Amino acid sequence: MEPAAEHQQQLRSLRDFLLVYNRMTELCFRHCVSNLNYRLLTGREESCLDGCAGKLVRANHRLMRAYVALMPAIVQRRASGYEAGAAQGSAWAGSAAPPARPGAGAPGASPDVPAAPGPGGPLQGAPGAGT
Repeated sequence: MEPAAEHQQQLRSLRDFLLVYNRMTELCFRHCVSNLNYRLLTGREESCLDGCAGKLVRANHRLMRAYVALMPAIVQRRASGYEAGAAQGSAWAGSAAPPARPGAGAPGASPDVPAAPGPGGPLQGAPGAGT
């Protein structure tokens, strides 16, 4: 990896860490600190914050372990899908267009809805088209 790309990756990682840290701090503060009349936290608030932060860190670690365990399978599935799509695309390369499905209109169009007229409006020379 070149230095500029590595530096950008490090900045993204730092930003992601700070976002998680700030969100955790905000959640735990709102949940645990109820009295702002004193400069120091009460013993109850401190223990609540310790428990809250610990719970969120453990949950984050658990999610990351699951992500790391599942990621290779997801990458493999995507690679297989890309390979299948490429093989299908090369089979279509010899023909003018991919094989049409019965009842298929324009890409993304519903078979029950007629296609909209093109940029020139309705078909020219058609009855009622004004020509």
